[in-house]
Amino acid sequence: MIDILRSEWTKIRSVRSTVWTLAATVALMVGIGALISAANRGNTDGPIPADEAIAGSLVGVMFASLSLATLGVLVISSEYRTGGIRTSLMAVPKRLSLLTGKMLVFTATALVTSAVASAAALAVGLAITQPPSLVLGDAARAVGGAALFLTACGVFGLGLGTLVRHTPGAIMAATALMLVLPPLMNQLPGQWGRTVADYFTTNAGMLIANGQSSASLGPWSGFGVYLVWIAVTVVASAALLLRRDA
Repeated sequence: MIDILRSEWTKIRSVRSTVWTLAATVALMVGIGALISAANRGNTDGPIPADEAIAGSLVGVMFASLSLATLGVLVISSEYRTGGIRTSLMAVPKRLSLLTGKMLVFTATALVTSAVASAAALAVGLAITQPPSLVLGDAARAVGGAALFLTACGVFGLGLGTLVRHTPGAIMAATALMLVLPPLMNQLPGQWGRTVADYFTTNAGMLIANGQSSASLGPWSGFGVYLVWIAVTVVASAALLLRRDA
């Protein structure tokens, strides 16, 4: 497994798409957070409460999630596009070991990048809004929650990339499941509609990022529901990886 991890690390760090998408993740987090924080500062006469300052600083998390999901898709779909997957499978005949190696290397990369991007966005946002009081525990929770959510979105993209094997199709699926359909679920009528909306992908996963609760879920339980969505996708992709030709 060590050789697989070393190989996958070499692959992921040696392509320009990794650098660009990770840079885009940081830029989206910091840039959007700074813009919203500046707008909040300009529209408020008095001091801005700490919780609002933190929320405004990390508002770019949904946009950055798509950037990391795109990188997750590219980690494997690019190999299908170029035919490199055949070489990878010849070198590692155990397909689940290959997928596990990709997952571990990508998860570690995404987690470090997400933590840095979230911390930088929060630091810039707080420097702009300058809330009168700030609890360090709240700031740490917000950074940790945003980093976990972003990492999970990246792994979701990797699962979808393995499942679809086509870069545009997998990115479209990730966009639909993470950004388009969740708000639409909120329009479903009745109690059953509210329950479905609460448990739908990023509607549940975002609770860990913003530290809030829905009618049905808390931050950690919501994140757990999101992980179930991701686990189902990864298991399905692994099953198809074993059955399909490269």
